[in-house]
Amino acid sequence: MLTLSTRYQIIIGLVLALFMVITRGHHFASLQNVPSASWAVFFLAGVYLRSAWSMPGFFTFAWALDYGAYIWAGASGFCLTPAYFFLLPAYASLWLAGCWYKNQHTFSLRTFIPLSLSLAVSTVICRIFSSGGFYLFSGRFEEKTFIEFSERFMKHLPLFFESLLFYAGIAIAVHIAFVLISNLSDPLKTNTG
Repeated sequence: MLTLSTRYQIIIGLVLALFMVITRGHHFASLQNVPSASWAVFFLAGVYLRSAWSMPGFFTFAWALDYGAYIWAGASGFCLTPAYFFLLPAYASLWLAGCWYKNQHTFSLRTFIPLSLSLAVSTVICRIFSSGGFYLFSGRFEEKTFIEFSERFMKHLPLFFESLLFYAGIAIAVHIAFVLISNLSDPLKTNTG
């Protein structure tokens, strides 16, 4: 099981919030073509942050960024429909998968099996809620069919996997580096991250 001090959790929470700000829908950042880190933020919050309040906290923060960008920065309100609230179970699936993985974590190669499983399953569930909710309840689609939804779902799913895996890969590299540096500075330490 992965446990971190409160200090490290605060630092990680702030870094995750920063990633959300600079990548969320290109609202505020000048970075173009950088994939959104939002899905990874929710998964990683489940992994690293102990408080259950991180899930509703990050959801509220994401909504505030989207709504603020729409109101004050002139961003498109295309996604701000009643379907927006389907992001709550979508993001919760990622957060819960992160919490599940946290209890499976070991600092060994065996950890990639539960990590891969939690990432894959939560990404599909998240995509079903986010895309399905938007397709059914946004009012943006006239005639809704299961075939059309399936085609849209499968067309865009790889892009969401790529984005999530990109940020998860960065988190894995940083995690490994911190554990190795920590063990080098204290060779008698038995904490395996």
